Amino acid sequence: MSPAGRLPLRFSTQTLLLQLGVVLLVVLLSGAVHAWLTFERLGREAENQALTLARTVASDPSVRANVQAISRQAGTPPPAELKAGPLMAVAEGARASTGALFVVITDEAGMRLAHPDADRLGERVSTDPSEALAGREVTTRNTGTLGPSAGAKVPVFAPGSGSGSVSGSGSGTVVGEVSVGYSTESIGQSLARDIVPIVLTAAGSLAAGVLASFLLRRRLQRLTLGLEPEEIGALVHDQVAVLEGVDEGVVGISADGRISVFNAAAQRLLGQPDLSGQLWQDAPVPARLKALTLPDAREGEAVELVAGERVLVASARKALHRREDLGWVVMLRDRTELQHLTRQLDAVGTMSTALRAQRHEFANQLHTIAGFMSIGQHQQARNYLERIAATGPLKFPVDQAELLQDPYLQAFIGAKGVEADERGVSLRIGPETLVRGQVTEPQDVTTVLGNLIDNAVNAAVAGTAAERWVELELLDDEGGGTLHVVVADSGDGLPDGGNPEAVFAEGFTTAGGSVLQGQGRAGGQGLGLALARQLARRRGGDVTVLEPGNAGGPGAVFMAMLPGTTTARKD
Repeated sequence: MSPAGRLPLRFSTQTLLLQLGVVLLVVLLSGAVHAWLTFERLGREAENQALTLARTVASDPSVRANVQAISRQAGTPPPAELKAGPLMAVAEGARASTGALFVVITDEAGMRLAHPDADRLGERVSTDPSEALAGREVTTRNTGTLGPSAGAKVPVFAPGSGSGSVSGSGSGTVVGEVSVGYSTESIGQSLARDIVPIVLTAAGSLAAGVLASFLLRRRLQRLTLGLEPEEIGALVHDQVAVLEGVDEGVVGISADGRISVFNAAAQRLLGQPDLSGQLWQDAPVPARLKALTLPDAREGEAVELVAGERVLVASARKALHRREDLGWVVMLRDRTELQHLTRQLDAVGTMSTALRAQRHEFANQLHTIAGFMSIGQHQQARNYLERIAATGPLKFPVDQAELLQDPYLQAFIGAKGVEADERGVSLRIGPETLVRGQVTEPQDVTTVLGNLIDNAVNAAVAGTAAERWVELELLDDEGGGTLHVVVADSGDGLPDGGNPEAVFAEGFTTAGGSVLQGQGRAGGQGLGLALARQLARRRGGDVTVLEPGNAGGPGAVFMAMLPGTTTARKD
């Protein structure tokens, strides 16, 4: 607050007052300059008029003769004689007919021979007559005995000598001079008449300036949403701090459909450069993301989508300021790591469940051995232990699991076999399976393989075949490095023969075979195949459909190729 305890004026008010002050100053200066130029013009016109009248009087033959006659006399005639003389009559006649302030005639010494004030006849003029007495015409603005005036002085030449040209360069004997003046008060009166249009023009300009200032103030308030410059500056700092300091992607779409905000996190998550200024509908972003801002979209609904190699959760909300529509704000959150962790936790949880389920079998085997030992049947106990050693103390319900030499794949597929068995589906490994190397990228393998197995199990459960099964074949290349996966099931295949590429669209799910139109599913259902393909392609591989399957079984066959996920085993 100000020292007086009052709130300072708003910037828009200060701007308005400044504009009004500038307009007023410009109008006043323009009016003053116009008035001064008008006054000068009227003064020059008065001087020219005085010069013309003075030339006329000075060139009158009778004036020249009478002035010469008086100049030859010794001394100046008395005022009474001058007042009744012919020079007084000529001068007063010219003054009366032209409205001049004075018409004065002097001799060669500057003594008045004719003057409007008879009491001043015979006296020397109050202004310097030397220029005119030297034979030169001059215009003057000065103050004499009759007041301020604009006039002219013209020499009077003796008869028979140079008569004095208009230019004042005549040669001859100067016997006197004629001085004519017009009152500047009459000039002021003329200016007063001419100033009315000036005042009206200035008032109109001031009114137009005031109106323009008010309109500019309103537009400024509308463009800045009523915020002051300090508030706008603070908002810019806050915006930069918030937008660049959060991990979530933020995309702002203005009311005219252009991208106004595209922060660094959004660039990273969508794999795009800064798209600010581009039309939102033409931006190279997923179509499901654009669909969030359509007029019929449900505001605030979160959907999952795949962008590049990332799984994102996106939501959009309308941005409003009071009643003004500012556009949309789209928020992006990365769920890629969460998806990977979820897959890993699912695998761990599945394996833990399998271990708990077979704990009782392990306990029973120990009880059996203990029973043989307690009754002295040592040979039978030994034979029983040999059978356990041959088959393993714990057995997953997966046929031909011994074809997998990698312990990670054995454990993961075994756990998936337990999970499938609980749903009434038999998970088996095909006879062409042969994995000799070790898995070096378990996270990517878990994501791709887990998605394919889960989809196959879901299809088998939803299928109409009497026997429900999923068959899995895995093969690594001779030198290690690339893992080939083929997954088949007993389901009813892709819907209506299926478009092989449609199943990789975001939202497609083998549970019912429908494409989810803009619906986000818990756990990322509808994103598995799309994510699996993205991960495989990122490594230079792919996930494709080998067979779309048939109604009644067998179902669809998927193939995945994952380069750089295995390495040759070191013996």
